[in-house]
Amino acid sequence: MANVYLHKNKEQRVLSGHPWVFRSDIETVEGDHADGGVVRVLSSRHKFLGMAIYNSRSQISLRMLSRRDESINSAFIRSRVKRAIDYRRHFADLRSCRLIFAESDGLPAVIADSFGDVIVLQVLCLGMERFKQDIVDALVEELHPMGIYERNDVPVRELEGLEQQTGLLYGEVPDRIEMQENGVRFLVDVKEGQKTGFFLDQKENRAAIAPFVKDMRVLDCFTHTGSFALHAGHYGAREVIGVDISQYACDCATENARLNALEDRVRFECANAFDYLRTAQESHEQFDVVILDPPAFTKTRSAVEGALRGYKEINLRGMKLVRDGGYLVTCSCSQHVTPALFHQMLLDAQKDARVQLRQVEWRTQGKDHPILFSSPETEYLKCAIFQVFK
Repeated sequence: MANVYLHKNKEQRVLSGHPWVFRSDIETVEGDHADGGVVRVLSSRHKFLGMAIYNSRSQISLRMLSRRDESINSAFIRSRVKRAIDYRRHFADLRSCRLIFAESDGLPAVIADSFGDVIVLQVLCLGMERFKQDIVDALVEELHPMGIYERNDVPVRELEGLEQQTGLLYGEVPDRIEMQENGVRFLVDVKEGQKTGFFLDQKENRAAIAPFVKDMRVLDCFTHTGSFALHAGHYGAREVIGVDISQYACDCATENARLNALEDRVRFECANAFDYLRTAQESHEQFDVVILDPPAFTKTRSAVEGALRGYKEINLRGMKLVRDGGYLVTCSCSQHVTPALFHQMLLDAQKDARVQLRQVEWRTQGKDHPILFSSPETEYLKCAIFQVFK
């Protein structure tokens, strides 16, 4: 096994518990090694720091697996999968849950989502690709799913020297699977839907709107397949309008509304949410609750400034659409838009909208997407609930 030595004073990131080591932090590699293999990581003074998977082609050249000098083998991987699932057994519905959240579960770049009887798996780095069958075997052993499907159609794999691919890994997987979240039924397109088919990270946040939507008129922008909108209907809203730019997403959302017998109170419009908000504001429309759950406006630090302008625009307009005393639920899943930046953007939008926000809750992703305290990259979702006064 090869030893990887870090440059002087570059071990602090590892010692603090961060799971990544960048290529520029590596001084030398000694011994037989191959991209995707397991290596020992040492400081410039030859102090052992941990075990990692190595890929010279990736900017993140080392992904830490253990701080112990131990064998990284099938048994190790299976134990990590079991540990991840055992954690979720305490609080989660394992049929509607993120089972593995990458570095936060000690399985770098591995995502596993459960939808009913089906598990969708993503393996996004070369080192863990070599353990993919072990991960599949462990998931089958722990949960006995009907099937496991891989959604490795993600461009980041190419940066690791991997091909994009999708396909069946175990059992049988239908094109769509029914899942229940907080008592709301959804049809999930695991083969063609965005990412793994459904955004599970907002599950607890969607439940949090229950006290604020009963008998209310609700606008849900960037609704995708209707998750927040249908929760609002489920919790007793009298009228819900969901808006999304994708006709396919709106069609799926409408089908989900019928599945829950909510089509009389929840409807969907295919429109650009930015345009819809502007038109609604110009028409002096008012809603009791406005929900903003956009996709990530940036995936790079260099584009943060533009993303913040986008967030400010939709939030400013959203605030103006909320009746006096109503509620704004606003979210950002952009990792590079930190909680502090999101907070400041909301202050700026509040000032320009000439409203007063009273914070009800400041939330993040659900417990099945745990935050690794030493890795700020794992805390990406912001969800705030405000009461709006004019």
